[in-house]
Amino acid sequence: MARTAIVFPGQGSQKTGMLAALAGEHGIIRASFLEASEAIGEDLWDISQNNPDGLLDQTQFTQPALLAAGVALWRLWRERGGAQPELLAGHSLGEYTALVAAEVLTFGDAARAVRKRGQFMQRAVPRGAGGIAAVIGLEAAALEQACREASAAGEGAVSPANYNSPGQTVIAGNAGAVTRAMKLCKEAGAKRALPLKMSVPSHCALMEPARKQLEQELAGLTLRPAQIPVVQNVTGRPSGNPEQIRRNLADQLCSPVRWIDCIETIHSAGIDSFLECGPGKVLTGLIKRIAPSAATWNCDDPDSFSLALTETAPR
Repeated sequence: MARTAIVFPGQGSQKTGMLAALAGEHGIIRASFLEASEAIGEDLWDISQNNPDGLLDQTQFTQPALLAAGVALWRLWRERGGAQPELLAGHSLGEYTALVAAEVLTFGDAARAVRKRGQFMQRAVPRGAGGIAAVIGLEAAALEQACREASAAGEGAVSPANYNSPGQTVIAGNAGAVTRAMKLCKEAGAKRALPLKMSVPSHCALMEPARKQLEQELAGLTLRPAQIPVVQNVTGRPSGNPEQIRRNLADQLCSPVRWIDCIETIHSAGIDSFLECGPGKVLTGLIKRIAPSAATWNCDDPDSFSLALTETAPR
């Protein structure tokens, strides 16, 4: 029987109308959105389906909406008898979804925490002051050197934000430093360096004010030992200890997402099947580049869900 890990996507995977087809067949999808909506006092299903006033792309709404989508799919997976994962992981925001699945956080606490997280992040950097960009086709060492050189030029700081897959890294920081780093990356041989349309420069030093606020918010929550180990972004290693998880969640805002390390840790443990629980298949694509021999599935519509359920079933 294939050994399975489940992974949960983060910001950028949201799309208007997400999970609509599954919700038409399974009441647990709408029920999960309703539970998260009641926790934060916002209609997350309406935001997810209709995107009124562009709210779905505002980080304080994006984060709880994606949490609700991931938890809804996780619950449907368990309700339908889906394979029990041996390890869990989530990309950035998705780590909170993994922690709900692992029973470290209650769903309501997680929904309130990620709503606050989004607000803290939005307020940490004035609009236009930060930047974020994707760099394609450059080795990590050369990219890190370009960031150091750009940071030393006097236009602020820039650093790696997401080590997404070999040859695909996101950088973030002060807008001028990001622009300079993009130029230096191209000069160093990057195939492309593209600015991203994100509302905040996540996972860099500019998030320190948000990190401090989030640390205080998390201090008031009860975290329980993980029922399934969660591989965390900050370390790329599994953690089940509540206090270590709490520290890593706060530090995550200023530290890079070590997604390559997360997937390599899971795959090296002998796990060769990955299920992406969330809208889209961004993580599925990254995993294929990190661990080409692994089997991957997404499950955000009836056909893909049924296929994943069948293919991962015990034989």
